[in-house]
Parts: sequence; C-alpha cells; structure tokens
Amino acid sequence: MSDDAVTSIEVVESGAPLVDAAGVVPYTGATDDARYLRRPVLDRLADAASRLPDELVLALNEGWRPPALQRLYFERYAARLRAGDPALDDHAVHRLASRFISPPAIAPHTAGAAVDVLLLSPDGDVLDVGCALDASPEESGGRCYTDHPDVTGQARARRRELVRVMSAAGLVNYPTEWWHWSWGDRYWAMTTGAPAAVLGPVGR
Repeated sequence: MSDDAVTSIEVVESGAPLVDAAGVVPYTGATDDARYLRRPVLDRLADAASRLPDELVLALNEGWRPPALQRLYFERYAARLRAGDPALDDHAVHRLASRFISPPAIAPHTAGAAVDVLLLSPDGDVLDVGCALDASPEESGGRCYTDHPDVTGQARARRRELVRVMSAAGLVNYPTEWWHWSWGDRYWAMTTGAPAAVLGPVGR
C-alpha cells in the first residue's frame, strides 16, 4: 500500500455519502462506526451478497475506520515487527507493516472505500476459509494471502466463491488479506487502471 504506484494516484473526491450498512448485509463488527460505507461500496457489497449460493451468507465485519484508529492499528503492528527484529530500520518496518495494514494517510478504510468481510452459514456461524479474519502473515503462516497454496478443500472452495462474487460486483482484493476488498480508493484505481481514485479520507 505504501508503494509509489499507489500513493502517487490522485484522489478526485466524488462526495458519495457514508451510509449505514445495517439491514443491507449482516454485520459482525464491534463498533457502530464500522457499519458505515460510502454508498457505491455498499451497493457493490449488496450485489456481491446476492450472487452467493444459498448456503453462504456474506457479512460485513468492518467498513469505515476513523483515522485515529487506523493510526493505532498501523503503529501497533509496526511495533510488533520492530520488537520481533530489532535490526530493522524505520524504512523496513514501515514497508513490512504496509503489507498488512495501510499507512493512515492512504488507508481505504478511512475513506469508507474498503470492507472486511466474512462468510457465514445461514444460521449465522462463521465459516472456515483457511485462516481467521485479521490474522497477520506471521500468525497465519501466510494463509491470510488470498491465493495461498496451503488453503485447500472446502476452505479454498469458499474462498473462491468469495473472490468470484466480490470481483463480479466490481470490488478489488488486497492480496495479502483474503477478507479485504475495496472500490474507489487509490489501490482500486491502480488495480483497475482508473485515472484517479474517487473516494478519499472522510469523517462522519
């Protein structure tokens, strides 16, 4: 996320409002703030949910994130990396942390442009897709990567279904996190070749 190919992309803000996802898709998160998404993102999430087979239910775990919370997440993970390898310099720590958590200035979640999602059973049970949501590369043995070869069997089949429906709805995946999808942010613009991002950091 901190690569120049992402950070150099201009944001031409569309002004799309933050809206509450409650009642559109199930919500499994912990805070009221995280239920909010920009309207075009929520529309695409609902589209993806409608494409799943009956035995799978798409749930939102986290959407919009206040910038201060994004900064806390980034700094906390960077501190863990630094403690694990004191030889790392600040540049290396920032680069490694950015693989997994976006730097606050460019984070799609602070724009209301990103969703972290889960697959549920019709009864509301969280289904196994190879590793837990938010598991770091270190914790998951790399299985947090969307296309990791160690994810097999039913977990892989579910992950493929998620990729199918989210991609069909126009969302793009950040490949180090199977659960993270976005639309309208800088990473989306880089991935799709759009001339600019259309969703930048926003308050609520």
